[in-house]
Amino acid sequence: MTAIDLLLKRNSELGNVVSGDRSSPRPSQHVAILTCMDARIRVFQLFGLQEGEAHILRNAGGIVTDDAIRSLSLSQRKLGTRELLIMQHTDCGLNAVTEDGFKDELEEATGLRPTWAVEAFRDVQASVRQSIRRAKASPFLEHTDLIRGFVYDVHTGQVSEVK
Repeated sequence: MTAIDLLLKRNSELGNVVSGDRSSPRPSQHVAILTCMDARIRVFQLFGLQEGEAHILRNAGGIVTDDAIRSLSLSQRKLGTRELLIMQHTDCGLNAVTEDGFKDELEEATGLRPTWAVEAFRDVQASVRQSIRRAKASPFLEHTDLIRGFVYDVHTGQVSEVK
């Protein structure tokens, strides 16, 4: 059985037990959360979220990239979010790569060098601050006054605000 088959089996066994208001694509808390794709981050449980309360965006590192700005501008301008919570985490996989090293690896494997930035970092708090600055500077985001950044400790479960 593949992983996808297992997930589909679990879904069919689950039934319709999804809680929260599912009547609208507009999040009832008017908040978007950008975080890492790391499987150890259980966003709904971490913040006690119900379905329908927040937009959840994930990418490698929880970085404010052009694609994140695309999704966030839709979230704000078309679906009513006004706050942005950016959360990166300790022990991130992006700490284990370098920008040029990963691009070199991909180029060697494929013959093509990526045009996109890897966004590798060593200092998670500095990376969160950079993402906050990018979001606040974006002309595409309407609501930049309520953008806050955090670091999630994957070992303790603690969420700490980055100032």
